[in-house]
This record gives sequence, structure tokens and C-alpha cells, in this order.
Amino acid sequence: MEKVGKLSLVIARLTIISSLILTTFVMCGLKAEAKAWSPYTDVSAGISSIVSPVTPLGSDGNTDEIRAHKHSDKSSSSASSASSENNEHALVMANVSRAMNVRETPDEESEKVGVLYKDCGGKVLERRDGWTKIKSGDLIGWAKDEYLLFDEDAQSLAQDVGKQVVTSQSSALNIRSDASEEAEVLGVLGEKTFVDMIEDLGNGWISVDYNDETAYVQADYVTKDFKIDHGETMAAIKQREAEKKKAALTANQGAVSADADELKLLAALIQCEAGNQPYEGRVAVGAVVMNRVKSGAYPNNIQGVIYASGQFTPALNGTVDRVYNSGNIYDMNYQAAQAALNGETTVGTALHFRRCNGREGQVIGAHVFW
Repeated sequence: MEKVGKLSLVIARLTIISSLILTTFVMCGLKAEAKAWSPYTDVSAGISSIVSPVTPLGSDGNTDEIRAHKHSDKSSSSASSASSENNEHALVMANVSRAMNVRETPDEESEKVGVLYKDCGGKVLERRDGWTKIKSGDLIGWAKDEYLLFDEDAQSLAQDVGKQVVTSQSSALNIRSDASEEAEVLGVLGEKTFVDMIEDLGNGWISVDYNDETAYVQADYVTKDFKIDHGETMAAIKQREAEKKKAALTANQGAVSADADELKLLAALIQCEAGNQPYEGRVAVGAVVMNRVKSGAYPNNIQGVIYASGQFTPALNGTVDRVYNSGNIYDMNYQAAQAALNGETTVGTALHFRRCNGREGQVIGAHVFW
């Protein structure tokens, strides 16, 4: 009995061990199977194995889903283009008594790129937060909405201040005194030249304003346009101001009568003071002398000005006299002297000059004039 009991105990233990082994084996198999079927646990698969739900890899571009997606993109693009096109054709007019600033960005601290004057207008390019990006001639920039007119208000003002013009499409378009090819020719318009239109007569002729007179051109050789004044860029403003300044500096001051001796004396002074300077610098020296003659603050004659105490050093130290008496005066100095006598100037009404030493004024060659 004791042996039988021991045998039964051994068999029981073997059974338990076998059961444990079998359970372990099954569980390991289940884990291995679970790992094999999981799509997310294998990091090495990466994002590249995930197919886009919008454009499935290898799908036909003609499927309903793809066609709908492409149509959506195209519609969005078309809408954007239409919006941009509408903006560019929208009229905008300045609503100011004199002028308004146009800036690089929609910010009052932004750099000023130009000016839009009273009754000037242009096209709307973009609108944002109380600002409008405009194009007016060569000027492109941002202006505050509170100084602008839009829509019907802009159209109404444009009709009041704008003008109808005709532009020649011929290289030589005759402007006639009457609406007839037999009428007198008053002038000729070159290609792309325009004049103000008065009326389209409807018979092949258009009446125009030519030198404040009514004249006529043939309608077949022109195009009609409606024009409004444009703004100015800062570059254009600076150029205009520079040209205005230059015009003032070279505006004729009026001729002064002088005999041959006075011409020779002025030429001698110019040779002594500016004989090594460019021609405009020589004219400038002569102009200073003539400006003094006319000023009332100096003697009213050339000799008196040249020999005035404490003025022209070459005159005071005898150099001018030696050059005058030698007769060795270069033609360019005579030419500059005669120009000054004729009222020409390159320094406006300047009364003084000296060697450049940092003093403010108009610099020509080695001299500064003021």
C-alpha cells in the first residue's frame, strides 16, 4: 500500500508539471500570434507604410473621391483669381483737401513710398484692416481708408474731375481746323500722343482741344480713354524737386550791357579764380560778379565789384591786372564771361563763393557757392 501511495503521488506530480508546461506553451504561442498581427507595434514600419486617405497610393485619378478633391482645389483657385481680378478693377479716389501719404505697408510708421493728391485716383489691389493697397500710375502702396472714396462715391468724383482723351495710333496724325480732309492742318500728333477730347461727332471725326482751340482728328486713327490724375512716387517727387532746383539755379537773371574792356576784365577775373575749373564753374564765378552788380548791396558796375575792398584776392594782389594787361586770356574764360553778361548762371542768385571747406552750398568743382 505504501508503494502504491508513493506511485500515485509521483503520477500526480507529473500530471501537474505536464499541465504547467502545456499552459506555458499555449500562452507563449498566443503572445507571439498577437505580436505578429499588430499593425502598430512594429516601429520599423514607419509613416511610409500608412496610405493617405485622400489620395490612395496607386488609385485611379478618375475615381469619384479624387475628382471631387481636384474640383475643390480648382474651384478655390478660380474664386481667388476672380476676387483678385475684381479688386484690380475697383476704382478708388483720394478724399483729401490737398494730399495724402501712401506707405510701403499698412502701418502709419511704415516708409512713405509716395503721395496721392486731391482728385487723384487709381485701382484697388487689396484691402486690409482699414487700409487699401492701391495702384495709381507708377505708385503702388497702402493708404488709409478714411482718406479714400470707393464704389459710387469714387465713380461720381472721377466723372467730375476726370477727362476724356484721344490718343493717336498713327505716327503722324493731322489735327485740322475743321472736320474735313480738306481743312487746314494746325498740327501733327505723334504716335501715343494724346489730347483732350471735346466730342465724338459720329461722322468719323472727333473734336479736340488743341492749344486752347477746337480742332478735329479722324476717329479711325485714335483711341478714346478716360483719364484721372495719378499719384507720385517719392522717386518722382525727388526728381521733380531736383529739376525745379536746377531750373532755378540756371534761370536767366537778365543781361547787362558791357563794353569790351569790362568783358575782358571779367574774363581775366574768371581765369584767375576758376581757370582750372569746369566751364560751369567759370560761368558761376562770372554770375556771382553779375549778381553783385544787380544786388544793390555792392557797386553797380563790374569794375567796382571786382576791385571792392576785401572781396576777390586776385584783384587785390594784382594778379587780375597782370592777366588783363598780358592779354593772355583763354577763349573759354571769355565765353564764360559773355554768358554771365547775357544773364546765364549755374548758381542762381548766389553772391559768394570760396574753396570747398565743408561749408554748405552748391558745390561746383573745387568751389562752393552760396
